[in-house]
Amino acid sequence: METFVNKGCEVLTKGNTLLYPTDTIWGIGCDATNSEAIKKVYGLKKREDRKALICLVSDLKMLELLTGKLGDNIKRIALASKPTTIIYPNVNEVAANLKAKNGSVGIRIVQDEFCRKLLERFGKPIVSTSANMSGSPSPKKFKEIDQVILEGVDHIVTLKTKETRTRPSTIVLIDADGNLKTLRA
Repeated sequence: METFVNKGCEVLTKGNTLLYPTDTIWGIGCDATNSEAIKKVYGLKKREDRKALICLVSDLKMLELLTGKLGDNIKRIALASKPTTIIYPNVNEVAANLKAKNGSVGIRIVQDEFCRKLLERFGKPIVSTSANMSGSPSPKKFKEIDQVILEGVDHIVTLKTKETRTRPSTIVLIDADGNLKTLRA
């Protein structure tokens, strides 16, 4: 696994894109602080610019560097046993083009060992968006990933390519008043 982590960090550090297995589905990623790398992801997916992308963090400490101090109720949700993406209304330390039009960003603390090690070594959040063309179904298996995506990313992490990955994350929104709303269970 160290080889995959080291190569992934090298790719991210250069501002390049990565196809990798996450704790939910196959994802396309890049440095969440690098606006040029994020542009590459939007272009590859043929996705509308500024349509929300999420990012992944390794732990609560990295999350709070982006969001500021969180209340215990939010921490419990962020650390739930099922992967949970929370859309935070105000986030710092990420590229402006990662944020939705209202300034919010979806962030998930990873549970997958590879992703956690990659994030710990890289030291910054990374983008995670499904490995499909915009509007197409998300691939559940590596072999279902569109050839355009496979050829378009700068590096493919060939780890867990035989696994089926069908578990999307729960999505919870924190509105401007601090209220919570589950968008996907």
